[in-house]
Amino acid sequence: MDFALILFILLLVTGGTWLLDRSMLAGKRGEGVAEPWWVEYAKSFFPVILVVFFIRSFLAEPFKIPSGSMIPTLQVGDFILVNKFTYGIRLPVVNRKLVQINDPQRGDVMVFRYPENPSLDYIKRVIALPGDTVEYHNKRLRINGVEQPQQADGDYNYVEAGLNFVHTERRLETLDGREHTVLVNPERPTLRLDAVAEFRGRENCVYDDEMVRCKVPEGHYFMLGDNRDNSRDSRYWGFVPDNQIVGKAFFIWMNFSDLKRIGLPIN
Repeated sequence: MDFALILFILLLVTGGTWLLDRSMLAGKRGEGVAEPWWVEYAKSFFPVILVVFFIRSFLAEPFKIPSGSMIPTLQVGDFILVNKFTYGIRLPVVNRKLVQINDPQRGDVMVFRYPENPSLDYIKRVIALPGDTVEYHNKRLRINGVEQPQQADGDYNYVEAGLNFVHTERRLETLDGREHTVLVNPERPTLRLDAVAEFRGRENCVYDDEMVRCKVPEGHYFMLGDNRDNSRDSRYWGFVPDNQIVGKAFFIWMNFSDLKRIGLPIN
């Protein structure tokens, strides 16, 4: 079950119990009679739940990184904070936007509800905006026909689940003047055609063994993982609609396996 929904139900139960006691039950108890335990617990937990619900729904929400699709920007085990209001104020639980503030920009690291299963949260980098034509060809990125700058930056090796050693090439990629690091595995193909799903808007995309080119629909975004050859992203499951955006990742607050990562900004 969605944690936001659980918090909302607890908020209704504890708040409703407190109001019921104040408006009806308290007056019927004799003077000096102690409150029932369930009233005492509700009154104690209600303000705590209210504060947690408000912060998590409108200010910042914590997430844990479970996979290596965003290496090296994000490591497995990173605990991150996500800004919940930078893209607009949304109604909790249903995620409906109430107030527009900013639009996602190319290069943002964004958390969103996974289009194939909205009960799951995913994190990837925003690559293309509504109306853009994006092309990923031979592990190079083009947006609206312009190849995005990419500069070799040595090798990057890591161990993935199952103790498999992975060798990659590290590259510095620039989107709209903002630089970030991506990994490319020379031993893996540009695209796995057998893994491409039948997603909504697939008619906007053209595929072959070395390329995918898509026209991003209005109100949608094209996402890629920084670990390009170890990421299932918009190349495979399509576009992220605006109503499934959760927020912008901005800060690493804990990693129990690597304490040096605490406090790092997410770029």
